[in-house]
Amino acid sequence: MSNQQITRGHDVLCTTTFDVPGYEIVRYLGIVRGITVRSRGLGFQIVAGFRQLAGGQISEYVSLCEYAREEALQYLITHARERGANAVVGMRYDATELSAGVTEVLAYGTAVVIQPVGSAQSGRVL
Repeated sequence: MSNQQITRGHDVLCTTTFDVPGYEIVRYLGIVRGITVRSRGLGFQIVAGFRQLAGGQISEYVSLCEYAREEALQYLITHARERGANAVVGMRYDATELSAGVTEVLAYGTAVVIQPVGSAQSGRVL
């Protein structure tokens, strides 16, 4: 996955658990990940700075974090789809501050192929 691109769709199930109730893992395809790096602009920092003075939730930071996590997740799903997976198990997020105001968000997990329990005879795959 040399050039990350987001593709949308609901064909890849993503879970933090290591199994999917009612399904069996029939093939492990390896680790997949999605990475994004985000920074806060000057205007953003000024508005957020004023909110810090008042205390409470800083909605600008919440929105930035949610956007970064969603973007990393979509890259992860795209990477899994490219591997031929229809699910990702053990999905996790990680974040690292690369420099002041610049953060990397990583979504990672194990790409797998799952099928409904008992469907091995029919050859169906989710």
